[in-house]
Amino acid sequence: QVHVVESGGGLVQSGGSLRLACAASGFSVDYYAMSWFRQAPGKEREGIACISSSDGNVYYSDSVKGRFTISRIYEDNRVYLQMSSLNAEDTAVYYCAVDGSFRSNCRSVGWASGTWYDYWGQGTRVTVSS
Repeated sequence: QVHVVESGGGLVQSGGSLRLACAASGFSVDYYAMSWFRQAPGKEREGIACISSSDGNVYYSDSVKGRFTISRIYEDNRVYLQMSSLNAEDTAVYYCAVDGSFRSNCRSVGWASGTWYDYWGQGTRVTVSS
């Protein structure tokens, strides 16, 4: 049974850093495209980062590019989101999502749309205080 659980959220001061983790069970993170999304209060869900399984591509939204880094550690069977230079606009619930197709890669167009993802975690909340 495919399952992902996010962790690492919390309260951080503006300018600070956090690392989120997405722990996978029932599958290997090495073989599936995985993304991070977030949803801020009163706003639509936003795709912020995607890591492919086999073509080496990584994508970021403009809102986080240069500040966030997505990575995968096979031995941990986790995907991470390292976040730095956080600001109040980063306050949101962060979700991990899995493209359920074996050896899937991030779609160069549309990776940030939730349509392509089959499995989602429950989210972890990040609050950035100014």
